[in-house]
Formats: sequence, C-alpha cells, structure tokens
Amino acid sequence: MTRYWILFFLVSLFSRQIQGQDTLRLDTARTLKEVIVIYQADKLTPITFQNISSKELKIKSTGQEPSFLLAETPSVTNYSDAGNAQGYSYFRLRGIDQTRINISLDGVSLNEPEDQGAYFSNYPDIFNSVSKIQIQRGVGTSKNGVASYGGSVQLFSPNLHDPAKTTVGLGYGSFNSLRAFAEYNSGVKKGKALYVRASEVFSEGYKYNSSNNAQSIFLSSGLFYDKTTWKINLLAGRQQNQLAWLGVPDSLIKIDRRFNANKNERDQFTQCLAQLQNNWQLNRYSSIQSSVYYTFLKGNYDFNLNNFLGLPTTAELYNYAFQSNLVGFFSNYTFSKKQFNLTTGVHGNTYQRRHTGSEKAVGKLYENTGYKQEASTFIKADYSVKRVTLFADVQYRFSSFDYRGSVPFEKIQWQFVNPKAGISVAIKPNSVLYYSAGSTGREPTRNDLFGGNDDLLADSTGQAILSNKTPETVFNQEFGFRHQSQRVNFNLNLYYMDFNNEIVLDGKFGPNGLALTNKVEQSIRAGVELSLHYKLSDHFSLVNNSSFNYSRIKEQKIEFTPILTPLIIINQEVVYFQKGFSVAIIGRYQDESFIDFANTATLENYFYVNARVTYDFKKVQLGIFANNITNTQYFNNGYIDFDGSKKYFVQAPTNFYASIKYSF
Repeated sequence: MTRYWILFFLVSLFSRQIQGQDTLRLDTARTLKEVIVIYQADKLTPITFQNISSKELKIKSTGQEPSFLLAETPSVTNYSDAGNAQGYSYFRLRGIDQTRINISLDGVSLNEPEDQGAYFSNYPDIFNSVSKIQIQRGVGTSKNGVASYGGSVQLFSPNLHDPAKTTVGLGYGSFNSLRAFAEYNSGVKKGKALYVRASEVFSEGYKYNSSNNAQSIFLSSGLFYDKTTWKINLLAGRQQNQLAWLGVPDSLIKIDRRFNANKNERDQFTQCLAQLQNNWQLNRYSSIQSSVYYTFLKGNYDFNLNNFLGLPTTAELYNYAFQSNLVGFFSNYTFSKKQFNLTTGVHGNTYQRRHTGSEKAVGKLYENTGYKQEASTFIKADYSVKRVTLFADVQYRFSSFDYRGSVPFEKIQWQFVNPKAGISVAIKPNSVLYYSAGSTGREPTRNDLFGGNDDLLADSTGQAILSNKTPETVFNQEFGFRHQSQRVNFNLNLYYMDFNNEIVLDGKFGPNGLALTNKVEQSIRAGVELSLHYKLSDHFSLVNNSSFNYSRIKEQKIEFTPILTPLIIINQEVVYFQKGFSVAIIGRYQDESFIDFANTATLENYFYVNARVTYDFKKVQLGIFANNITNTQYFNNGYIDFDGSKKYFVQAPTNFYASIKYSF
C-alpha cells in the first residue's frame, strides 16, 4: 500500500502547487465548436494511447462489430460467437476481458453497472457515426463509470461542424451479410446543426442458426452561441439473434466447422441512450462542461439447460429477461492559462436492473432487482516548463450494490482512491518521451458476487451465498516514446501491471451459461507495444501494430500463464494509394494461448491475410473486402467444460463483402 500513498501525496502536492489544468491545450479550450470531452489525452500526456480517426473508420467500417476494428491495434484480441463479423463479438486488451475496460461515448460510460460489460451489438453500426476513437491502454486518465482496469475505449459523437452532406450506403457479402444505412449532416447553420443516421444490419452467420438482425439510429443536434454550446445525443438500437455462445468440441468441428452447439435459443434486446451536454465558457481561461444522461435496456435470452449439460434436448426452455434504467450526471471545471492546465469534476449515477427467470411450460420462476449507485470526483493537472510536462491525476470513487429478492441481502459498499502521476519530455518538437505510474481499484461484478447465478442462493441458515466481495487493484507503470511527422507516426511503449486479488476468467461457465471467474493471489502483466505508420512514398505506406506480452499468475505457490493471453500479436498492413484508388493487404499473426489454468490446453497460433480495395469516384465510393483470403482454419477463443472436454469457437474461412456509398 505504501506506493499508493506515495502517489496520492505526489498528486495532491502537485495539484495544490500549480492550480493547473486539463490535458487539453489553451487553443482547444478557447474553441467553442463542440462540447469538450476532457477525459482524452494529447501528445504530451504521459500515458499510452492511440487515436483512430473518422477518415480511417469510414474506410474500414462495413457494419462489422467494433471488436474487429479494435483488434487492429496493439494488444487486442477478439472473437465472435457466430464466427463472422456480425452479432455478438468480444475483445480483450492485454489479455484483460471486456468487463474491465471502460467504454464511453462523450464521457458517458457504455458499461452496464451490474455486470460492467459493454455490448456494442445493442448499438449496431455505431462506428459509422463516431468522429474519433481514443484507446488508452493501462489505467490511463480518470473516467466516469466503471474502472479503466485494463484500459479504456473512448468514442466521440459526430462532429456537427463537418460540411453538410447526405450519404446512403449499401453492402452485401458472404453468409448473406447485409448493411444498409442513410446519414445526414446539416452542418452548422445560424447556430444550429443536426446529424442523423439510421442503419439495418443482417447476417445469417457463419455457424448454422446464428443469424443477427439489428437496427439502430443515431441523432445528434446542437445549438452554438457565443459563450455556450448545447448538444444532445440520442442513440437507440434493437437486435435479434440466434444464439451461438457455446463452444464446440473438436470432434464435431472436424465433421463440420459450421456446427452450432446451441439449440433453439434466441434473444432480443433494445437499448436507448439519451445525453444532454452543455459547455459554458466563463472567460478566456475557464469553462464548465456538464452532462445529464439516461440509458434504458430491455431484453431477454433463451437457455436450453439440457443441451448445456450435454443431455438430450426436450421442450424445456428457460428464459432470462432484464429491464434496467440508468440515470447520471457529471460536471467538470477546466482552467487553462499559459503552461497550467487544471480540470476537476464530479460524477454520479443511480441504476436498477430487474431480473426475471422463467421456463416455457412452468412460467415465471423468480424475480429480483439489483441496485447500483456510484459517485466520484477527480482533479487532474499538468504543468509545462520548457520541454518538460508534469502530470498528476487523482480520483475518489464510491460504489455500492444492493439486492431485493427472496434471499435477505446486506448492502455492499466499496471505496477507491485512484492516483496517477507522470512526466513527459519533448526531446524534439515532434518527439516525446514519457513515464507514468498509477493505480486503480475495481469492485466485483454481480456475476462475481453470485457465483454465476442470476437468482441469489441461500445456505442452510437462509443467509446469502456470496462468492467474492473483495475488490481488485492494479499498479500500472508505462514508459514510452512517440514521434509524429509528415512521413512517420511512431509509438513504442513498455508496460508493467502488478495486480492484487485479480478476478480473472477461469474458462468455465455457471448454471445459467455466464462465464465464471476466480480470484488469484498475485499476478503481473508486462510487455512491449508498437504502433507505426510509415509513408514510404507518395503511393505506399506501411502500418504495423504489434505487441509482446509476458503475464504470470501466482496461486498457492504455483505459477502459470493467464488464459487467452497470447505472447505475440502482429498486425502488418501494406497500403497502395493513388488519387481515389487504394489497395491494402493486411496480415495478422497471433501466438498460441492457454484456455485453462493448468496451462495444458491451448489455442494454436495462426496467421491470416485480409485485403481491401476502395475507389472514390466523384460522389461514389466503392469497396471490396476479402477476409481470411489464406483460408486459415483457426480458433481464437475456447474453454474447458465442466466434464473436462475442450470447446472452441471457430472463425470464418475466406469470405467477401462489397459496398457502395453515394454522397451528395
């Protein structure tokens, strides 16, 4: 604990000395074009991050699940249930699962407070409306919502100051995959602006009976005045899936790789997000950014228990239904003057989620409600002296969980102090060397608490059976170098993450199909990450995103490697472009990884190649995408079942997609 208090002292002392500022620079703070989202980092912030631009997203996004695009950045692995790019898909960052990654839109956390997961599939085609993405690896800067335990993914809403334009798009590909969308941006006229996008995404899925049918709409509107800006975001999505979340035994895969281990199971979910933002420029040095938001979720999924247990399927079919409401608010004060930047803010939300379990023939079996509250405050500052920038950030976060059901439950509360500090040195105008250290804590999810049960169990005395109430913490150090010029964008960093009481996936599933976790005594994750964009000439570019990861867990004097954490990941892209024409060849190598704590069962290493051809002609953009053109047969996720058998998730062989966009 000593290192945490040292960091906290440094942060507090530094903040009092400089009365400083946010990571945004003075010229940005004075610009009132958009509501400022102050949680992002810039080139002098001593943390590890990577930006994905709107231009890059428009070229690569075809309605596929976001995890496929995120996997092109360092240390990210992904897989999909159905084997193709639509439907349920998940990613891990530095081997850390998605419930430990803060995902937000304009500062609003998209993670569900109870299970701490973020489900992009509920907002299909969301990357079509995103103006920028910033991925922070490691604890990063303070965020609203769940802990940035392994990192964060920040999405930024459409830029309403973009020129007026209407775009319609249509795409079709393998497995009857279809995307149709229409997008309109009015541009700012007389201080007003409107953006709206509607999408339909459909696919039959690579696996049998694994279709995805989804729709979404994104509306953003703004009012721009001299001293204040108002912006509203409305995001809604609906999806219906044939489920394919069970792994498949290797014996069945050898017979037919499209085999789906799920039987007669479907789901449907509707989710909506509304956010009102305000930016008020108090004077040339100070501003206040505030936001209120509301999220609604309603849906259900089927569960074939007999099939899950390996028994003959009968008419028995369970269903788990959910309905949740989340209301929140945050406000931040930013002060910028010369070399000083200071931001301080508060955030709070309240959440409730009703759980209903039923069986098709019997009817309702139970109903319970979980309640989650959160409040946090932070202060962060940076101070620049010539080429040196000092950075400090400390957050206090309070979280509580309560439960109403058939079993008595005593409310649980957690408190965290999350300090971070660092230094960056501009050794040249375009080159920065940085070091940072920070820690953060994270409470268990409801699933961790309940041991995978949706309805809380009681012991022989009637008391609640809780699996794990202990929070987990991580101490993270980052050391890196970044250089940016007209020809080269280079980022290299080393990281070391030291965990205490880490709650990790153990590769097994609970009684209702939810993934189970174990708490481990001590664990570390360390590695090297590289991101390079090199313009060889006027027509050729090389893009490389690679990582080397060394991770170990110590439990009862036994050391082993965490599951689903490959040693090496390499993404290499070669791009040729001339005028409106471009061709890209992308190769990915992923090293083997374990799927069990005993480190006896593995996912083998694999290599595949994708290709992309795009052509812009006046107002039309044509695109052809060929995925896995090497026809590699591979798995990128798996687990050991309760009977000791190995189960795998097959990913699609060679597949194609073609698209056309027309803008006017």
